[in-house]
Amino acid sequence: MDLPSPQLAWIDGQPLPAPGGATFATVDPSTEEVLAEVARCGEEAVDTAVAGARRAFPGWRDLAPPERAGRIRAVARALAGRAEEFARLETLDTGKPLSLARSEVDGTVRYLDYYAGLADKIHGESIPLGPGYLNYTVHEPVGVTGHIVPWNAPLNMVGRSLGPALAAGNTAVVKPAEQTPLTALRFGALCREAGLPDGVYQVVPGFGTEAGAALAAHPGIDSLTFTGSVATGRAVARACADRIRPVVLELGGKSPQLVFADADLDTVAAEVAKGIFTNTGQFCDAGSRLLVEESVREALVERLVARAHAVDCGPGGDDPDMGPLISAEQRDRVRGFLARGEAEGARRLGPGPESVPGRGYFVPPTVFTGVRPDMAIAREEIFGPVLCVQGFRDEAEAIALANDTSYGLAAGIHTRDLDRAHRLAAALEAGYVMINEYFTGGIGSPFGGWKESGIGHERGLEAVHNYTRLKNVVVRVAR
Repeated sequence: MDLPSPQLAWIDGQPLPAPGGATFATVDPSTEEVLAEVARCGEEAVDTAVAGARRAFPGWRDLAPPERAGRIRAVARALAGRAEEFARLETLDTGKPLSLARSEVDGTVRYLDYYAGLADKIHGESIPLGPGYLNYTVHEPVGVTGHIVPWNAPLNMVGRSLGPALAAGNTAVVKPAEQTPLTALRFGALCREAGLPDGVYQVVPGFGTEAGAALAAHPGIDSLTFTGSVATGRAVARACADRIRPVVLELGGKSPQLVFADADLDTVAAEVAKGIFTNTGQFCDAGSRLLVEESVREALVERLVARAHAVDCGPGGDDPDMGPLISAEQRDRVRGFLARGEAEGARRLGPGPESVPGRGYFVPPTVFTGVRPDMAIAREEIFGPVLCVQGFRDEAEAIALANDTSYGLAAGIHTRDLDRAHRLAAALEAGYVMINEYFTGGIGSPFGGWKESGIGHERGLEAVHNYTRLKNVVVRVAR
């Protein structure tokens, strides 16, 4: 794929270099080769992007909702027409299997269509005060929204927060992850071609400590959405608190999958493997802890190890079962957890390093048994294809193990007993609970975590209110 270098920021409907011409390299994780140089934005570029979004805001806000919806749908149709181009670009930049990239681009189209359909349905209510009064509420757009997007599903995460923000009448400044800026940038040109007004969608690529920090602390941003680590989320939340600005945070997880003896183990093995090996385990809601009833623990582990050995690892463009991790830094971090798990006494099962390509940021799928709750691999988010297995004797112990974490993003339950499933769903400290299928739900399902997994919800009808503020109007009607 032809990639002009450098890839420039997208501001006010045109590609612009960073002030001073600074750039950084984006790398193909499958080959470790540089794909392109990208504009390295900082505070000055963020200022320019926010100012442009502020200028564009009144015109976008004042469009009649059906017209705003039509503009968003036009972008969706344009993306659908170039889905293969964007999927291949996403695979180059992330290393993920091409079929997964295609699915995520399709998901981005569906986000845009879903929220376009809500643009003329964001309404308030009337509140009865009695004769002589009219009391009503209005949901108004907040203004300029900031979006700091992660590298694990780059374009899809843009669509997830951009869709409701634009539908509600806001403009947006997006800071893509420095590891994966290419699709967010190309999406800017597509938006302009599809008729989105200049300045409504701005992109400032760069490092988190530069462009990301400048965007989070910018006085011209009216709300901020961030997906990433807990440590960075805390810094973002502090910056937003200083400005008294609303923030949506998705900060990861250590999500359990609970398996009971009555479940079909072959089906469960497929779901558990999907939950941890998809996208090389690089999803915030990856099912990285397997909690399994003791009577079937060995039988399920045997099936999962067989599945780990059967996983085809390779470059994303070849469309394997599993691609590389995003970067050398992430690969080394995951390797560190593998070594630490063994050092702490857990047993490592699955294919060895010889099973993955020698070039690229690959780590083989891994299953750990003999895991204790106090081990680092059981408590810390690894963000790789690493499954930690613990046994339990009864429901009470399963719930205690599942909730013994600082995170609370997602959980899976596998059982034929629906009474039990609903009991556990009520008891688990997680914002998103899936029963008998992992990664189920969809665009209409609110997604957000408890505890250190974040603040607020994305997806579904709930997400629109991240990007509106409520106004109450009370009228004394003359008699």
